[in-house]
Amino acid sequence: MRHPRLAAVIERRLLVNYRVDPDAAARLLPGALRPQLVRGHAVAGICLLRLGGVRPTWAPEPLGLRSENAAHRVAVEWDGPDGVEAGVYIPRRDTASRVNAWAGGRVFPGEHGMADFEVAETPDRVRVALATRDGDTRVDVTVEVADELRGSELFADLGEASRFFRDGSRGYSPHRSGDRLDGMELGTDAWQVEAGRVTAAASSYFDDPDRFPPGAATLDCALLMRNVPVTWRSLPATAATV
Repeated sequence: MRHPRLAAVIERRLLVNYRVDPDAAARLLPGALRPQLVRGHAVAGICLLRLGGVRPTWAPEPLGLRSENAAHRVAVEWDGPDGVEAGVYIPRRDTASRVNAWAGGRVFPGEHGMADFEVAETPDRVRVALATRDGDTRVDVTVEVADELRGSELFADLGEASRFFRDGSRGYSPHRSGDRLDGMELGTDAWQVEAGRVTAAASSYFDDPDRFPPGAATLDCALLMRNVPVTWRSLPATAATV
């Protein structure tokens, strides 16, 4: 299916990142993908995303939609025709928008569940909490803006973290059929991130001992993007297994 190219403004994108045992991360992935390792760790996390002006690129911006969204992600790599390629695998997407929930997997790749969000923001502090309507997932994260990235065991500094996530611009998520992965690629000429300091974080996904045994997922760092114009283009579907 040919999907329209989308445009939007990332009003806020909070990336809450965990360093994860590679074997635990591998168990979350379809056979076509493997964890991308940084200093011996897999990298996973939650993307808490508020979008504005979401629309097909041919539509005027005032017609665009605004929504709160969340994606659970694992940094991955795979063998492409020209060598190793990198991106993210997204086992779960959720949204506060009924339009997004209906359109995901139909108008654009990536199926979405419904969730209720609670958000409080100032220029220096962001709190995002969500509970999915199916009762499966809860998140509550508070991050303060910092002048530099501190305490991360994944990344030496903000520049290294920024490059890692910019290079992972292709995201794949499972199709309801279970036999293929649908993909989208994020594009922007205005990439910019700020460092964050996590003051509180709870995630039923990463705190689940059945998914991550004790010590297998450790909070590492947070990054913040604000007011960044972006586009998305769909990618050819790929087989879920090799």
